[in-house]
Amino acid sequence: MTHFVEEFPGRIIKTDKGEFLYFGGTAYLGLQTQLEFKELFIDNIKKYGTNYGASRKSNIRFSIYEKVEQYLSKLVGSESCVTLSSGYMASQLVSRFFTSEEYTCYHTPLTHASLFQAEQQFYESYEQLQEDLNKNPKNTIPVVLLDSIDFIGNNYPDFNSLKKMDLSTTILIVDDSHGLGVLGAQGEGIFKILKQLNAKELIVCGSLGKGFAIQAGVIFGSSKRIKALTNTSFFGGASPASPASLATLLEAEAIYTIQRKKLFENNNYLSKKLSNYSLFTKAGNHPTFTFMDEKLTEYLFKNNILVTSFNYPEKNSPLMSRIVVSAHHTKKDLDVLVKIIDSYILLSDKS
Repeated sequence: MTHFVEEFPGRIIKTDKGEFLYFGGTAYLGLQTQLEFKELFIDNIKKYGTNYGASRKSNIRFSIYEKVEQYLSKLVGSESCVTLSSGYMASQLVSRFFTSEEYTCYHTPLTHASLFQAEQQFYESYEQLQEDLNKNPKNTIPVVLLDSIDFIGNNYPDFNSLKKMDLSTTILIVDDSHGLGVLGAQGEGIFKILKQLNAKELIVCGSLGKGFAIQAGVIFGSSKRIKALTNTSFFGGASPASPASLATLLEAEAIYTIQRKKLFENNNYLSKKLSNYSLFTKAGNHPTFTFMDEKLTEYLFKNNILVTSFNYPEKNSPLMSRIVVSAHHTKKDLDVLVKIIDSYILLSDKS
């Protein structure tokens, strides 16, 4: 069911079908509606303008880009990084770069569409991917692409399927859109975890919109790789992220820390409450609870709770639903949610 809104939803969402307690979306830190964060963003818009439509290759350049990229590289633990206008642009730049005959690409199950080019498809299973990877043409470099968070636990937190592979000759490309700003003690995501897989080369890309609440994307990797990516016409011909957005990221560290603490507390609280229910799949410490039961989604809706629920990755795919916990939720919100889930399970057991 599609719901239309006229303003950004917080813990409460107002739609064309009424008002609901909202456990969906990707505003993990609840910053899009947080007053202090919005005021900081507005101040930066006053300084940097609403948009910057020039190339990063222009002879007139904002210094904020290099400052933020140095900050993010240090935070994540990568040698270098570059920002772009969105996570989709970041993933497309990386995946496009590896489409030459020099490389053979392998997309793991449920890889996001942003990492695809042309007629590429993801594998239905890691077993089939491993089989084909073993047969990789000797004159090409294998490139494995995946999402860090696939919401069903195949990847983060353990990456067990990848651990079974010899990645010493493989370039590993990971979209960490749902980890950046959210996972790790400082919101650094999963770059350091992936480094332990000892791939030939590691590239991590993703959105800064979900965890850091700004419209921008980023690519992390070696200095040599980042330089090669930024020397492409794809990068040079595109407008960059808004400098106001990036300045806000740099200046909001204290706000991010406070909101991340709230998120961790809410996630831990709900995880304990729902730990005995086999209905849900939990990907490590990520603040989402995935389920495939359409009747639960309907029951929650009837009880004025709206969750993320859509066919993924295509319209004919199974309906995947998830409860998303945010820093803006209160303990009362979480208790209401648990009470309704309990009542649903009780009714299901009786029927």
